[in-house]
Amino acid sequence: MRQLLTLILLFTSLTFSQEKLTVIKGARVIPIDKPEIENGVVAFQNGIIVYAGKADGFSIPSDAEVIEGNGKVVMPGLIDTHSHIGGGDGGDASSALHPDVRILDAIDPLSPSFMRARSGGITSVNIMPGSGHLMSGQTVYVKTRKTNKIEEMLFCDDPVNDVCGGLKMANGTNSKRPAPFPETRGKSAAMVRQLFIDAIDYKSKMEKSPATTKRDLGKETLVQVLEKKRIVQHHTHRSDDILTVIRLAKEFNLDVVLHHVSEGYLVADRIAEAKIPCSAIMIDAPGGKLETVKLSLEIGAILEKAGVDVAFHTDDYITDSRLFLRSAALAVRGGMSVPKALEALTLAGARMMGVEGRTGSLTKGKDADIIILSGDPLSVYTKVEKTFVDGSVVYDYSNPEDRKFVNGGYRVYRDNTIHSCHEDHLWD
Repeated sequence: MRQLLTLILLFTSLTFSQEKLTVIKGARVIPIDKPEIENGVVAFQNGIIVYAGKADGFSIPSDAEVIEGNGKVVMPGLIDTHSHIGGGDGGDASSALHPDVRILDAIDPLSPSFMRARSGGITSVNIMPGSGHLMSGQTVYVKTRKTNKIEEMLFCDDPVNDVCGGLKMANGTNSKRPAPFPETRGKSAAMVRQLFIDAIDYKSKMEKSPATTKRDLGKETLVQVLEKKRIVQHHTHRSDDILTVIRLAKEFNLDVVLHHVSEGYLVADRIAEAKIPCSAIMIDAPGGKLETVKLSLEIGAILEKAGVDVAFHTDDYITDSRLFLRSAALAVRGGMSVPKALEALTLAGARMMGVEGRTGSLTKGKDADIIILSGDPLSVYTKVEKTFVDGSVVYDYSNPEDRKFVNGGYRVYRDNTIHSCHEDHLWD
């Protein structure tokens, strides 16, 4: 009898601890990894997708929370493979190489810039230290969850012992400065190669005599890169700089993602041959530095045709997280196919962060990172109506407070005005 009572209490506890099933029905569903579905259904519970498919393939329970999706579009949350939201910083001027620096130690999870990302439908972000160094430090992969603890935003459980991001590297103009920085492209490559050679030596010493080898945080990071536990996220623009990264990746057998690739279309065949993915930035009015002058809206189409895996990123503040959907629209304008352009906003980015098993598509068993759009994702008139991270609403356009973050000007992102402004008409 006591055992039966225990089982009943356990069952009751589990039942009440389960979140209610949420069902979005009647929408145009874009799963990314499968063809689009008209009049589709997406269902999730306890932060996990349990169904995404045709309406006639799913019976909606009477106690489910139902969201009417008629006239709406449902797709996976967007994945930004290169952003600087969170107010963090990276390495200082003491060295051109800072593999030991962790951006997660400098991120403010309460920064209103996260709300900017949520309002743009972004649910996962690769937050980078800056690009002013050959190695700016360790990036971090986060969900745009609402929390005041950075640890609760991470894709990993233990930021000390687990690898929670990539390694930000750069070449070209950004890292060319007076000593201790390199002043030439040749010296830049030499300094990077030497540091990896030093890391190989460190790895050998740690394996042979760990007790007597002094710990080195920077070289530990590079060993993670050499062991393919950490992906190199590499800022590069000019075609010759891109080829330098390809040589580096081949020499040290690195997993690399090429970022920006303004002139990537000039060496698309070499990128494809190396099987290196690209995260491109789509800008309709290039400017700022000479090495980006040849940037083209056709970059996505040319790389797609060559067989390169393509994702997009905001590089926020360079482009605005709220307008991330425009990246796909601009790429389609340049000739990229619609399915690949939408994949570049979602699943392709997940692959480039190594998190495709958890997010990036509306697939049963993946995290419920979902957005509801008012219309076609490529239309300038479309709004993000709801953003879900792990099944929880983190942005809702119908909420006046949330709406400020997508309609408001610069003042809405200043901490001292967000809570004190009473001129509601400014945000309408």
